[in-house]
Amino acid sequence: MTSAHSNAPSSAPSRVSSGVIHIRTRQTSHFTVLANRLAQRAGSAVTVGVAAYILSLPDGAPITIAALCTHFAEGKKAIAEALRELEDEGWLERRVERGPRGRVVTRTFAYDVPGAVPESAATSAPAPETCREPEPAAPPQQAPEAVREALPEAVGLLARLPHRDRRLLLSEREITTLAPAVTEWLDRGVPPQEIAAALTDGLPARINRRPARLLAHRLAVLRPPARTSPLPEPDRPPVVPLQNCDGCDRAFRADHPGHCRACRVSAEARPAPEVHCAA
Repeated sequence: MTSAHSNAPSSAPSRVSSGVIHIRTRQTSHFTVLANRLAQRAGSAVTVGVAAYILSLPDGAPITIAALCTHFAEGKKAIAEALRELEDEGWLERRVERGPRGRVVTRTFAYDVPGAVPESAATSAPAPETCREPEPAAPPQQAPEAVREALPEAVGLLARLPHRDRRLLLSEREITTLAPAVTEWLDRGVPPQEIAAALTDGLPARINRRPARLLAHRLAVLRPPARTSPLPEPDRPPVVPLQNCDGCDRAFRADHPGHCRACRVSAEARPAPEVHCAA
């Protein structure tokens, strides 16, 4: 008795009148599981093909642009754009890590589902409880629409960077991530023209990583100091106006006109006139 769900091709004609008719075969080796979300992805067919090829490779296989160009007929530009799209959507992730001898290396992780946790990590036993306090959770990422409405000046500045250097083309997610740092510069009194110059002047001839990482590094390293409120002036005594002495025409400070101190001392030292009474 055969199963109703046999994978063997049926000899009976299919009732489908148009479109594709699948002839499926159960495979037990040399196959790759590909999510429909990726296989049916709208857009560039090169991106889907590069993703499927990377997922079919064994761990440790090189997936540089040069290595992929030896397999595909498309040029470096198309392959680089496909890798960028896959990284933006979470199918690929590049991590810069430090090796055991201190050497910095870049490791690339390919996900069959974006954001998936490796099975070894998901099925491993939970770590024993310690006395350390739990680390604070990262703040939730704001939606691109919310960031665009809340930080329009920063979003517009980042979107215009390709006019100065076309290599600085950013995705919507990258603009959403960088906009708060640009807003901090604006709040510290830096004009938009100076921010754009700080992000684009003196760029290397070749950018080996995503431009968003380079821009984030510059925004953090070149960040201007925060504005400081002016210190309140200390309380000073009121200024006493100058007066002209009525006796010697010297200038002296007093609230009202009169004689200077020298004239007053001289008048006090002068003997009083003698008064004679008539007999």
